[in-house]
Amino acid sequence: MNLKSGLLNLPNLLTLARISAVPIIVVLLLSDSRSSGMWAAAIFGLAAVTDFIDGWLARKWGVVTVLGKFLDPLADKLIVMAALIMLIPLGRVPAWMVFLILAREMVVTGLRSIASSEGIVIDASDLGKYKTIYQMVAIPGLMLHYNFNWFFGIEWSVLQVNMHNFGMFFFFIAFTLTLWSGIDYLQKFFRVIAR
Repeated sequence: MNLKSGLLNLPNLLTLARISAVPIIVVLLLSDSRSSGMWAAAIFGLAAVTDFIDGWLARKWGVVTVLGKFLDPLADKLIVMAALIMLIPLGRVPAWMVFLILAREMVVTGLRSIASSEGIVIDASDLGKYKTIYQMVAIPGLMLHYNFNWFFGIEWSVLQVNMHNFGMFFFFIAFTLTLWSGIDYLQKFFRVIAR
């Protein structure tokens, strides 16, 4: 299958749509306004949903392609890192944590390239999947940032939620899983190389 025919399927088009959402999110996060954060969170949330759908469709329809395998993790990294970097000047996430997440991604990607060049495939652990899930929950919370009133129940009780605290709670979990999965991948890499 050539690259062109591999590109023109719905899962890959959804992945490309996720990549195209990155500059929109970046522009929205140039502003600290409540409405910009809401739009950024909505677009990020929609992109997160397409991340699940494109993989599910590719497996269901049997259209898993080399291009899709490359684009899908690239799209995830681009949208997550762009959002986190843009949240730094807004004071919504510590720069040192974003640096460590970025460093982890670069190290793991580099090790994957080295292993691949030697014909070695190192399977990703479930830790990486959980990390992504927590990131996809944390980042919209950090984008929303402000207090929001949530209405629930038959009598419409009001619960005020500080979305920054909500986002940071899940971000700390995602950060821990990011480092843990990075260490796990390093251990797997050196075990395989040592054989």
